Amino acid sequence: MREIELSAGTIEYEDTGGQTDADASGPTVVFLHGLMMDASLWDGPIAELSGEHRCVAPTLPLGAHRRAMRDDADLSLPGVARLVVEFLDRLDLRDVTLVGNDTGGALVQLVISEGAAERVGRVVLVSCEAFDNLPPGLTGRTLALAGKLSPRMFGLFMQQMRLGAVRRLPVAFGWLTKRGGAATGRWTRPVITQPEIRRDAVRMLRAVFADTRVLLRAAERLPAFDRPALVVWAHDDRVMPVDHGRRLAELLPHGRLVEIEDSYTLIPLDRPTELAVAVREFTRAPDPDPR
Repeated sequence: MREIELSAGTIEYEDTGGQTDADASGPTVVFLHGLMMDASLWDGPIAELSGEHRCVAPTLPLGAHRRAMRDDADLSLPGVARLVVEFLDRLDLRDVTLVGNDTGGALVQLVISEGAAERVGRVVLVSCEAFDNLPPGLTGRTLALAGKLSPRMFGLFMQQMRLGAVRRLPVAFGWLTKRGGAATGRWTRPVITQPEIRRDAVRMLRAVFADTRVLLRAAERLPAFDRPALVVWAHDDRVMPVDHGRRLAELLPHGRLVEIEDSYTLIPLDRPTELAVAVREFTRAPDPDPR
């Protein structure tokens, strides 16, 4: 993993290309993960795409990061979205395809709806929070309640996640992934073992769920995004309503919807090959006629 110092703190990231876009062949794809996850969410799709794309995946300060953020870091969703923009600027990434799953998709919506999309050429929203679905499902409501605990009590609560059987419950990751048990074990390790990450996680959860209308406001501005957009949704999703995927595709002027079978929300874990195929076809497609 590489590291970069940003205004909020040190961010780890994976980059399959060179130091600049000029050093790498093929389109640049930047992948964003969700709450209590890290960049390894994207290992499967990146393995499929890296031969012909530059793939960049930061581990954002969303609860599974390993480097603590500064005390004054803004860990709200808009704050982390601004951190994504800063990350793109610092790496001088241009014309990127910005891909987000789960809360990562919410961050993509905020990036393109707040006039900060100069470096974004295309977007892919993969089964993600949208509209009024914040907090999303049982998992989101559990995290919203847990975030009200002190960091010490939050750590005691998260100790339960050492057990795979607990992580597979609907209130944990059970309705998010059908096949990603190993990944969820990795994601919970930093918050269980590092007091400074527990402090960040509690601050982040309180900030994220303090404004549950942020994505409703973002949705009002999505029709202004006039570049190609792909919405990929899990047909069996139990957390992110399938109707939200259809609504997002309709709101985006050049939006298109693809549904993937036999997957829950975390399609990168459950169906990485199918997702990679969809992203590859999307990055190869010509830009829409500006007329």
